[in-house]
Amino acid sequence: MKFKAEINVMPLKALLDPQGKAVTGSMKNIGLQEILNVRIGKHISLEIESTTKEAAQKKVEEACKKLLANPIMEYFEFTIEESK
Repeated sequence: MKFKAEINVMPLKALLDPQGKAVTGSMKNIGLQEILNVRIGKHISLEIESTTKEAAQKKVEEACKKLLANPIMEYFEFTIEESK
């Protein structure tokens, strides 16, 4: 079976997000002062060939921990659905 994973990797809330801070400041410059505390991360989509959804989840979690996210500075969350 094939599964599709949608992964979001974001900076830890306790850490400064310089890119998000710069975008937040720019919002004021373009008249959008109501937008506050922008946080910028990355979104990753991938497909997994696996026999079960649980096995696919384990593979995605392993990929996130070993390669896609830096646990010192980032956290991740993901969803998995069967690919059609």
